[in-house]
Amino acid sequence: MADVRIDRLGKLMVEYSVDVQPGQIIEISGGANAAAVLQAAYKYTLLRGGHPIMRPSLPGTTELMFAHGSDEQLQYISPIDRWAIEEADGLIRVMSDTNTRSLTSVDPARQQLAGRARGEIRQTMMNRAATGDLAWILTLFPTEAYAQDAEMSLAEYEEFVYGAGLLDDPDPVARWREISAEQQRLCDWLSTRNEIRIQAEGTDITVQTGGRTWINADGKHNFPDGEIFTGPVEDSANGHVSFTFPSTMSGRSVEGIQLTFENGKVVDASASKNEEYLISTLDTDEGARYLGEFAFGTNKGIQKYTGNTLFDEKIGGTLHMAVGAGYPQSGSKNQSAVHWDMIMDLRNGSEVHVDGDLFSKDGKFVV
Repeated sequence: MADVRIDRLGKLMVEYSVDVQPGQIIEISGGANAAAVLQAAYKYTLLRGGHPIMRPSLPGTTELMFAHGSDEQLQYISPIDRWAIEEADGLIRVMSDTNTRSLTSVDPARQQLAGRARGEIRQTMMNRAATGDLAWILTLFPTEAYAQDAEMSLAEYEEFVYGAGLLDDPDPVARWREISAEQQRLCDWLSTRNEIRIQAEGTDITVQTGGRTWINADGKHNFPDGEIFTGPVEDSANGHVSFTFPSTMSGRSVEGIQLTFENGKVVDASASKNEEYLISTLDTDEGARYLGEFAFGTNKGIQKYTGNTLFDEKIGGTLHMAVGAGYPQSGSKNQSAVHWDMIMDLRNGSEVHVDGDLFSKDGKFVV
């Protein structure tokens, strides 16, 4: 029996997230195993009068590229990929990994080579999104691999995923609009202030956000969503931070990350697992050692760490910082081939002050 929640997801992404208009060109891409949600997005794009372009992919091709591709091939940008970023009106992308650790043994230098080559189109995407020329949404289709990472059965994981997106509700769009209004209240409060100080076990750090824009992440780019974020002033971070949860980049899980910042730059970095990979990634380019994003997670339907950043960075009562590229619409000027989210749990023994006023305590907003 077809799962009505998949149909609701396709409709929500088309009508709410991307807001497809007649005549617009919409690229729909993802693993072939996510056919049900890809087809739902295709159907609703047609019903909206858009022109859907379907680009399904097969598992294992990325591993083949890293195993057998030359340096030239790793740096090659497909003209189809370039066209989608530069010309399409909207992107609907669905993650559906069948093996989330398939790149663990790949030489980090080769991954960084490929990442740097794609830095240009990443920046183009961010710039077009900032000006409103490009709408995009990223979501996830539940697979056995994701369920295993989350230490759940597939059935349990499906309930978790669709529950986090409020897709059990007959009108999830209405629910997300309610969430949007509450998050906008927090954004408005923060927008007139400057210095944020986070204090918790292993953490005492300040960042400045004066003059930057706080973004209400309410299901328009990630789904499920639930965060408010900005691009901190590039040279403002000072202090040290300990990130609670493991953080995965290109198939590698890095645990026990600790960073020390001076005038915005990471000057010391350590990890209890895969420290060498952490440091080599921070050395990808100049921008990789500066913050591009600072955010608070707000999704109360996500309370458990699952090993997937799309969900974990939204956990209600957390914050995350991303080293590397920032989003231009937030005012960030930091550019990098890297964008790596690292998550800190605030729910036990933390205080966040903004210009000296208590903003949250133990992960709960008090303003």
